Amino acid sequence: MSNNIANETIDQSRNKEAWTLKRVLTNTYFLNVVSLVLFFLIWDYVAKERIFHDSLARPLDVLNQIITLITVKYAGSTLWGHIWASTQRVLIGFFIAAVIAVPLGLFMALNSYVNAIVKPLFDLFKPMPPIAWVTIAVLWFGIGETSKVFIIVIGSFVPCLLNAYNGVRLVEPELYDVIRVLGGSRRDQIFHVCFPASFPAVFAGLQISLSVAWTCVLAAELTNSRAGLGFLIKRGMDTHKPTLVLGGMLLIAAAAWLTSQGVGILEKKLCPWKRSIENL
Repeated sequence: MSNNIANETIDQSRNKEAWTLKRVLTNTYFLNVVSLVLFFLIWDYVAKERIFHDSLARPLDVLNQIITLITVKYAGSTLWGHIWASTQRVLIGFFIAAVIAVPLGLFMALNSYVNAIVKPLFDLFKPMPPIAWVTIAVLWFGIGETSKVFIIVIGSFVPCLLNAYNGVRLVEPELYDVIRVLGGSRRDQIFHVCFPASFPAVFAGLQISLSVAWTCVLAAELTNSRAGLGFLIKRGMDTHKPTLVLGGMLLIAAAAWLTSQGVGILEKKLCPWKRSIENL
């Protein structure tokens, strides 16, 4: 059964193909499993042969360390407490950055006066790495939660604003022409063309910002903290426990991936018109 859309025939049915050796070896899920298995095998071999002496723990030892953290309190908190401490900081800093940066980026792209005022300052601070703000954040706000959130806001701000700004500027001009031909106003151009067309780029910036936020929370917690995944890594480094260091690194990677997936799910709900390119 097929539907004709704009002189294109989209076949809705899929022919069932027999499972051959070539099809199995080229299957995406099979390749994903092979990639992960090879990674952990190489990691285990390098640790077993003590190529990095005793500074690299074996994967099974790291897994046992994570299980221990789940069942036994470390520095007065369970693993879930440390995960929540880092997640809370990331979400607060990320939310503050997104609420300010996304509208500002949109306004910069839509209004030449706003762009003329903000862009020079943005270009001045954009090249500065977020980690460079750690010291000044401690001097301004002390070693409490405010300095950690401030660093996350600084790190998340740039990708949010940059993608919102470029998302508007890269909208196809022909789309605006269609609205004008139909008698649409400037408001119609913004709300019916500009915003919907730029939202995929905005969400891409949010996902990048979220990844940067997890990097920044690690830097912030390494300086001075009593809870969080960065704190676990710092304690593992101070006590020379590579299992704790690597366990914290894997947990941060997992948390960053899960939160990024959450943003991706939100994007699918809010931007159902986004096209996905397959079979490339």
